[in-house]
Amino acid sequence: MKALILAGGSGERLWPLSRKNYPKQFLRLNGDKSFLQQTAERLLKALSKEDIIVLTNNDYKFHVLSDLNSLPAINRQASNSHIILEPASRNTAPAIALGIKYCMEKLGCKKDEIVFLSPSDHIIRPVDKFPEYIKFAEEIARKGYIVTFGVKPDKPETSYGYIKFSSQRSTESGKNFFKVEKFTEKPDIETAKWYINAGDYFWNSGMFAFSIETIIEELNSYAPDIRGMIDLSFEEMLLGFSRMPNISLDYAVMEKSDKVVALPFALYWNDVGSWDSLYDVLDKDENGNVKKGDVLAIDTRGTLILGNKRHIATIGLENCLIVETDDAILIAKKGEAQKVKDIVNKLKEDARTEAEEHVTTYRPWGSYTILEKGSRYKIKRIVINPNEKLSLQMHYHRSEHWVVVKGSARVTIGDREMFIHENESAYVPKSTLHRLENPGKVPVEIIEVQNGEYMGEDDIVRCEDIYGRIPLVNSAG
Repeated sequence: MKALILAGGSGERLWPLSRKNYPKQFLRLNGDKSFLQQTAERLLKALSKEDIIVLTNNDYKFHVLSDLNSLPAINRQASNSHIILEPASRNTAPAIALGIKYCMEKLGCKKDEIVFLSPSDHIIRPVDKFPEYIKFAEEIARKGYIVTFGVKPDKPETSYGYIKFSSQRSTESGKNFFKVEKFTEKPDIETAKWYINAGDYFWNSGMFAFSIETIIEELNSYAPDIRGMIDLSFEEMLLGFSRMPNISLDYAVMEKSDKVVALPFALYWNDVGSWDSLYDVLDKDENGNVKKGDVLAIDTRGTLILGNKRHIATIGLENCLIVETDDAILIAKKGEAQKVKDIVNKLKEDARTEAEEHVTTYRPWGSYTILEKGSRYKIKRIVINPNEKLSLQMHYHRSEHWVVVKGSARVTIGDREMFIHENESAYVPKSTLHRLENPGKVPVEIIEVQNGEYMGEDDIVRCEDIYGRIPLVNSAG
């Protein structure tokens, strides 16, 4: 059995913490591990690390590697093995077809291989019970079914899709499963209430199990343009990926197939698809408040307050959501969190960087934070991790001045190489090759002042790069 983890989403519904350049699956909101790490650890209770494949895109490649490498049970040692980089955003159906082709061509899987499909950003507990459901799903899938995990709803939820199951019940290893009559997209509140009262609807968890043979047959019947791509080689499929339709697996196959069955999922499940959902899973104080950071809450009840650097004080609030980041603060009523995506869309329309970018940007070598910027200058704080280095590069339109505030850095400027230590500095003229690196055992922290007529991150010409980013544009460091 193989597992495909989908880790390419942008997570806009948890803005401002989740943004395109650092989305939800990499956040640590319910503990010290990211949602992707939690997903991998759940699967490792049932599968070996060689059986887990992560689908993501090139922008998130090093986030995925960093998260997986930090798990002792995986520790891929910065290998790209079993990480598939989608060349374009094409929703789940093309991504799954690409994953199936990878399993067949690169891993030698036969058509009777069972594949378990999992999103990368859900919460499931207790995790020790999860392998039982993977085993049940595998046994059912071997009979030619496509298995979905249906979660019994406990409230009318408008942010989830729903599955209507029939009274046609079957049993496998003591577990009942049901034929699925139809998939329903996210309903309005009145329809959601009707589903709850009807009693024959599950939430669609987004987790599926199927054999390679079955999913290829169903793609052939209902999405032949995607099915045809599987006949190509994996490399050819990558090249043609952007031409594939932008469609989800639900729309492409699940809503049409008569082979879909629902396995009732009795564990706690939450897709963390909104701030309301996150509030439900986090620990609360005696007044029902979720508080993280430097928070003082007076006469405040049922409120989520996630602080960052500022002191946050509230008085007389009830059922609110407050999320603070370096450059944006979200304040909303609980129950209105689904409209966060409207904020993101408006920010995009206005060409605001806050829509997709954080003040801090993570790179394979560390991170940089924009402290201040003007028309002809930009100030950054750069953190370089031990034994990492930036590319050897140059800029046409800006000079740079570096001041080391923590640790020691090896710098290359033109044909000179030197060390600069705390409270020492170096100057890089325009059009001069340069590099920063950290050969030490502790992170190096540097304040960088850029000056020039253009400070865009696409003013980079790379000559050498240990992370394989040549050629690459619109990316820093």
